Amino acid sequence: MTTTTNPSLTITGPLRPRYDEILTPEALAFVAELHRRFAGTRHERLADRMRARYDLGNGRDLRFLPETADVREDDSWRVAGAGPGLEDRRIEITGPTDPKMTINALNSGANVWLADLEDATSPTWGNIVEGQLSLFDAIRERLEFTAPGVDGAPGKQYRVTAERTPTIVMRPRGWHLVEKHIEYTDRSGLRLAASASLVDFGLYAFHNAAELVARGRGPYFYLPKLENHREARLWNDIFTFTEQRLGLDHGTIRATVLIETFPAAFEMDEILFELRDHCAGLNAGRWDYVFSIIKNYRGRGQWFVLPDRDRILMTLPFMRAYTELLVKTCHKRGAHAIGGMSAFIPNRRDPEVTERALERVAADKRREAGDGFDGSWVAHPDLIPVARAEFDAVLGDKPNQLDRQRDDVRVTARDLLDVRSAGGEVTLAGVRANIAITVRYLDSWLRGIGAAAIDNLMEDAATAEISRSQLWQWIHQDHVTVEGETITRGLVEGMLAEVLASLPHAPGNRLAEAEELFRTVTLHEDFPTFLTVPGYTRHLVEPAEAAEAEEARAA
Repeated sequence: MTTTTNPSLTITGPLRPRYDEILTPEALAFVAELHRRFAGTRHERLADRMRARYDLGNGRDLRFLPETADVREDDSWRVAGAGPGLEDRRIEITGPTDPKMTINALNSGANVWLADLEDATSPTWGNIVEGQLSLFDAIRERLEFTAPGVDGAPGKQYRVTAERTPTIVMRPRGWHLVEKHIEYTDRSGLRLAASASLVDFGLYAFHNAAELVARGRGPYFYLPKLENHREARLWNDIFTFTEQRLGLDHGTIRATVLIETFPAAFEMDEILFELRDHCAGLNAGRWDYVFSIIKNYRGRGQWFVLPDRDRILMTLPFMRAYTELLVKTCHKRGAHAIGGMSAFIPNRRDPEVTERALERVAADKRREAGDGFDGSWVAHPDLIPVARAEFDAVLGDKPNQLDRQRDDVRVTARDLLDVRSAGGEVTLAGVRANIAITVRYLDSWLRGIGAAAIDNLMEDAATAEISRSQLWQWIHQDHVTVEGETITRGLVEGMLAEVLASLPHAPGNRLAEAEELFRTVTLHEDFPTFLTVPGYTRHLVEPAEAAEAEEARAA
């Protein structure tokens, strides 16, 4: 089934029940207009990324930009700050937008819910459109879900019961991703896959912005994977156009930018400045940040080799420099500083595991609150009380600590680049762990589950990216483990076979495809910039002929 919705936008994915409520002609016309106005600039920004990576690979180091020094040195400007419902963000829960997870997040007691269409969502066509449906219903307070029953028994029913639900902040997919179930035809007649960012943002804003404002909140977004202030300027232009097109007051849309790429850490002031009329804050996206360091400096020698993944801690000097600079920069400009997610999660069947997770999360949130963060992320509702206790101890009745200016912080480019301070000690156990995590996560992701509990850690695309990129870097740097073994393709191949042999092959598993994708993103000579790009294209796109067959069966 191929449905042409207007001269420039074509849906090639199947139209399942209720999809027409999201993929309306009016909503798709708005998404098409976003593409007409902004798709060209998006391609320019992606080309800029390629040039920057090339320069870094050839020995150029990141730095604070001399050409924007006046922005950093001007103390007079401030960002818009919190919109209605975002004043107190001390606890934010993250998660995908399927109905069950949406209801659990809204009942969690958190202040904010990061409704994630990015790293915690496997971008199947169903997950993307049905995630929009979940948000559409949740915002209108009519979302319900009944889980499938087992052995003839009725399934569990899920309803939103919280008296006050978290403020929703939606995260669209990043600029680098496309939505291959929607084609955009540009003015020259060239047909391209639509921008995933513009699809996710456009559908959500068109359907929900006015409703959110009427309910006393607003259309709020987390912006992922930005690498520089020019990418922030593009988003700001999109927000301004959207407000004009949808009849919203200027500044109604508010964004929180994830500082989760290494280049962005050197342009925090500039990113805030470009988004100043629409910006609520910055977030320290720690896991993607570590991945970005490896990706950008993977060929620059042993100085940029990081140790076993479980030894990359927030207390390392270069990570401390990053988070303290973020807090200082945010508070100077009136923006919230939001902390990142500790990957430890409780296990309700194992009290010992739960106790360790609570201790580690408490320590992580204690450090963030003490450093001046205004809030932080958790990945599981059971972690909210312990995280809240740490922020309550510092904030008390205050909604934030924007008054804490952190004038004591002095961070240089050298401090941010001091990756060597982590040491480069890699163990054979660390190699094996990265292999197992990557394969198991890819199996989950290919089955449509983007956030997976693996060995009592919450893994998403960002944490899996660290594991596979470390393996690639260790191989290409001929790194030697503490046991004296050189990490080679052969060593990784042998461990991969052992890992695969040890895993249960449950019905419906995608381990064969996961193994093939693992080899592509880890063992090939070329380094894919994101594992999700080849994974999506090869395995998650529903071809038009499959959609037609589904329609025929339904008829």
